Amino acid sequence: MNEKNATNNSAEGELVITRTFDAPRDFVFKMWTEPEHLKHWWGPKGFAFGVSKLDLRPGGVFHYSMTSPDGNEMWGKFVYREIVAPERIVFINSFSDVEGNAVRAPFSPTWPLEVLNTLTLFENGGKTTITLRGGPVNATEEERKTYEAGIESMKQGFAGTFDQLADYLAKAI
Repeated sequence: MNEKNATNNSAEGELVITRTFDAPRDFVFKMWTEPEHLKHWWGPKGFAFGVSKLDLRPGGVFHYSMTSPDGNEMWGKFVYREIVAPERIVFINSFSDVEGNAVRAPFSPTWPLEVLNTLTLFENGGKTTITLRGGPVNATEEERKTYEAGIESMKQGFAGTFDQLADYLAKAI
């Protein structure tokens, strides 16, 4: 159905994940931009997902919650910088509070407050290859080092999230 996550050449301290899905690019783009689809696959496996707001435009915000099986709730947000449908989405990602204010990650006092992500989508033969690149912005040296130390863990987390996307795509097509 899809190729497993691969890593590309990347700048030091940057997360890069590439994965191919058995679905057309327009459809995969919708999975990233429509709340009715995001709720089925975004986030860690087993977490309940809620959308507070999704305003898909430069300067717009996607504000969401994730609740773990034991009831622990976390909030996050994207602030969109660029949207070129269906080929690219650029956004700043951060943990947030319920009001949407950026806050420290619940797991680390030195995790960067802001991570710049670029998602690109390329279609070939009816399949879509996505590449997600991310790295801290406006970060201290300590925050950059914390992020870099977490890259392998993030790759594992995104592998699970992208497995959920692949499963959802298989049902939704």
